[in-house]
Amino acid sequence: MTIAILSGCSLTKSAFEQDGKLHITATIGMITDVVEQIGGNRVSVIGLMGPGVDPHLYKASQGDIAKLDEAELIFYGGLHLEGKMTEIFHMLSRKKPVVAVTNAIPEDQLRTLTEGVHDPHVWFDVKKWMSASEVIRDTLITEDPIHETEYRERADAYLKKLQELDQYARDQIASIPLSGRVLVTAHDAFGYFGDAYNIEVVGLQGISTASEYGSKDVTSLRDMIVERKIKAVFVESSVPKKSIEAVIEGAAQKGHKVVIGGELFSDAMGKAGTDEGTYIGMVKHNVDTIVAALK
Repeated sequence: MTIAILSGCSLTKSAFEQDGKLHITATIGMITDVVEQIGGNRVSVIGLMGPGVDPHLYKASQGDIAKLDEAELIFYGGLHLEGKMTEIFHMLSRKKPVVAVTNAIPEDQLRTLTEGVHDPHVWFDVKKWMSASEVIRDTLITEDPIHETEYRERADAYLKKLQELDQYARDQIASIPLSGRVLVTAHDAFGYFGDAYNIEVVGLQGISTASEYGSKDVTSLRDMIVERKIKAVFVESSVPKKSIEAVIEGAAQKGHKVVIGGELFSDAMGKAGTDEGTYIGMVKHNVDTIVAALK
């Protein structure tokens, strides 16, 4: 059904011609936010995945397919983040720019899971997300060169904010005593964060929430928490709490009290209109929540 719909439509420039804006569809909220920050009033952006949505499990609806097909430009994460949408992106790339924002990050800077498979959660290393922002900037300039100066000015201002954010995260995480600098979460989304900001990261599930966890995983994590006397673990806005709650209950049965240190944003941002509904606000929220619980 998807193939028939996509192949039956044709792209026109009527929307751009009517209002002078690039009409863009993006997948995850983090990408949508950067496009809005750099594009400003020169773009009209639709984000497919809102607060609490897990991109690993996301299936495009017919409405989503229409939004993708009507867009003049599409941005997505890549590295198999939106695994179930790969075929759609491939088909649409035959008739319009479909850009993975991670495509400029050197392969040797990516976390490798198995041969040829990399961790897609690059936004947790702010410097790597600066690379993604530059890809967005350069693509906007390519598609709308008349307004290059505007795109560059907004991008320069935004990249400066990201440099400040990177230093903020570095300084705040460093304030946690090294012995207690362990981040335990529901799934292994924070590997880049751990590498960038010198904090050990342990996830119950794998990189994708599509992977199953079992009693052995719960037991192993529980034993590690008890042995190392870890006092707080974290839930994620886009992952059910039951997995982490099972670990907490197991630790309690072993005589060790561990609490939920707070909710982190991993694969989705917060609600629109809140600080956590922006990339910068989301990262700051995560850093502050981790530090408050572990310091």
